[in-house]
Amino acid sequence: MAISATHLFLVSFITLSLFLVISKAESESELVADLLALQSESKSGVIHLDDRTVSKFLTSPKTPRPYSFVIFFDATQLHDKSELHLRELRNEFALVASSFITNNNSSNTKLFFCDIEFRESQSSFHLFGVNSLPHIRLVGPTAKSLKDDSEQMDQGDFSRMAESMAEFIESRTKLTVGPIHRPPILSKKQLALIAALLLIWSPFVAKKIFAGQTLLHDPKIWLSGAVFVYFFSVSGAMHNIIRKMPMFLVDRNDPNKLVFFYQGSGMQLGAEGFAPSVWRCLLRFSFRSGR
Repeated sequence: MAISATHLFLVSFITLSLFLVISKAESESELVADLLALQSESKSGVIHLDDRTVSKFLTSPKTPRPYSFVIFFDATQLHDKSELHLRELRNEFALVASSFITNNNSSNTKLFFCDIEFRESQSSFHLFGVNSLPHIRLVGPTAKSLKDDSEQMDQGDFSRMAESMAEFIESRTKLTVGPIHRPPILSKKQLALIAALLLIWSPFVAKKIFAGQTLLHDPKIWLSGAVFVYFFSVSGAMHNIIRKMPMFLVDRNDPNKLVFFYQGSGMQLGAEGFAPSVWRCLLRFSFRSGR
């Protein structure tokens, strides 16, 4: 009788353990399926999270989770602040997401790109300890505390946009993002329209060229170009550009007075080179017209 009870206990324990393992696996697979569905609904592959979905996918499931998150923290009310570059960084983040999905479509890499908006999810901002923007965090499968166990991208790495984001992900996850697929400057429709316009205009342009009626056949255009090149070369304009020299300075003794010629040595203002060059050009033209 004791043996039967022991066997019954072992069978019950094994059955319960298998049930819990299967239930956990089914729960994890359902979460991954939900994430894949949300990813497919997004044009760029970036999943939009709020307080409810943060709880569903991050705080409620037990660790280790079967996926990792790269999260971009956004605030639409700050998009107008040009010094933050939030709009540009959000677009670059979307480029990284779409490029990663395209380059790793055949592999089973459960890395999801997400964004969280401040007005919608202030509680989530507090959970992550986000108090400044721009802000990107990587949440790994074993992260229990979203603030302490997740990894933040360094603020100084945002200068290279999508490329620096890809390097951050690759260095932390050991995954390969792959090349960044940037959209072309002109779409296929725009290229087709330009090609059609060129075909339409080509007979008229050819007629003008053979008749010698284009701007390139006008001596005044060549004369103006030659004068510009000459003036640019002798006026010190290249020196002003390289040295970033100002055209003039404000007089220290009289703020309402401008100084065009520097009295000291070792420095030349832009106007000092332009003034004699203008006179030189005028003299050459007057000499030419006199002949």
